Amino acid sequence: MDDMKKECRAFEFDIRASQSDEHGHFVEGRAIVFGKAYDNGWFTEYIDDGALDNADLKDVRLLVNHDKSMIPLARSRNNNKNSTMQLSVVKGEGLDIRADLDTERNTTAQALYSAADRGDVSGMSFMFTVDGASWEDLDTDHPVRHVTSIRKVFEVSACTWPAYEDTTFAARSKEEALESAEAALESARARAAEEKAEAEAKVAMAERKAKIEELKTRLQSIRED
Repeated sequence: MDDMKKECRAFEFDIRASQSDEHGHFVEGRAIVFGKAYDNGWFTEYIDDGALDNADLKDVRLLVNHDKSMIPLARSRNNNKNSTMQLSVVKGEGLDIRADLDTERNTTAQALYSAADRGDVSGMSFMFTVDGASWEDLDTDHPVRHVTSIRKVFEVSACTWPAYEDTTFAARSKEEALESAEAALESARARAAEEKAEAEAKVAMAERKAKIEELKTRLQSIRED
């Protein structure tokens, strides 16, 4: 089922590096953007405002380029104050993050902070599963999907190539995203075809019942004559 497949989406939204006495070195960014058209080659998609209202955000990790083999650079656990990453759902905007980085003891965290500070890393992405979606123009070559409800967000990533351009590092994430997008479209079209067939069957059944009733009425009329 497409609703249970993990999917990735990327946005060209600045991730910013900052420093303060309270948080030390940290990065901020917007991992999910509401209402932004995303074309994955199979369909155009929008993450609708409100899609995160019932989402599971209990355990979200910060990675780089969706590299699930790496140690997370930060983590939000129930979004409590002791978590090294804080999540904020902004109505009408999306999901903002602030991640405190251990740049003194973690060289990857130091590299990410430097890249964000220099502007070399400029986008974010997220991995998620869908709980609810609506489709438009399924009978066309390029339909539209609205993600109305996200079930769970697994991780957010700082991305070297947020638009999934062909690179060695990002190619795996791009391939996974396209596979899940194709599966989602095929599943939606299959459901639409099933619903259409069921509706047509109901109409045909109603027409047969009407004809039977008409024949019964005529037969009764003949008998009475």
